[in-house]
Amino acid sequence: MKFLVVGLGNPGAEYQNTRHNIGFEILDYWVSQQGLSWSQERHGWVCKTSIKGKQLTLLKPNTYMNLSGKAVSYWMQQEKTQRNQMLILLDDLALPLGKLRMRLNGSDGGHNGLKSINETLGTPEYPRLRFGIGSDFPRGRQAEFVLGTWTAEEEPLVKQAIVKASDAISIFVTMLPGMAMTRINAAG
Repeated sequence: MKFLVVGLGNPGAEYQNTRHNIGFEILDYWVSQQGLSWSQERHGWVCKTSIKGKQLTLLKPNTYMNLSGKAVSYWMQQEKTQRNQMLILLDDLALPLGKLRMRLNGSDGGHNGLKSINETLGTPEYPRLRFGIGSDFPRGRQAEFVLGTWTAEEEPLVKQAIVKASDAISIFVTMLPGMAMTRINAAG
C-alpha cells in the first residue's frame, strides 16, 4: 500500500519559518527524526521510505501554494496513490494556535493550497491535517499574518504541535483513515 503525505508551503528562504509554511516544517521535522533526507525532483522535494511495510512518499511542492494541486496530482499519478491514501498538511486560521484537526474531506476554508488541490483533483474528498495558526491579526491583514514568522511567544507551542503533527503522519499511515482521525483529533 502506498501513501503520499504533502506538506503545503512556499519555496524560498523568504518563506522559511512562516505560518503558511507549517506543512514544510512538519515534514522537515519528521524526515530529520527518521534520519532521512530530501531529494529535488519534479515539482518539489521528495523523501521516500516505508513504515511497517507501507510505502510512503513525502512531498514539499516547489510550485508555490497557489499551484499546489499541480504537484499533488503529478505525485499521485507517479506513485499510483488513491485519494484516501494521501494526507495534506496545512495551516488553518480557524483553529487556535497549535491545535490539530484531521478531516477526511471538506471545504478549502479559503486556503489557496486546498483550492488548487480541489480544482486539480476535481474533488475535496481527501484527508487533510489542519494545524492551527490562530487569527490574531487586524482586519485586512490576513496575508501579512500567514506570511509572517512565528513570534518568540508562539515558538514553544508551535514546536510541541509540530511533534504531535509528525506523530500524526505515522498514525495515518499505520491505521485506517477513520480510526486515525479519531485518535489524532482526540490528542490534538
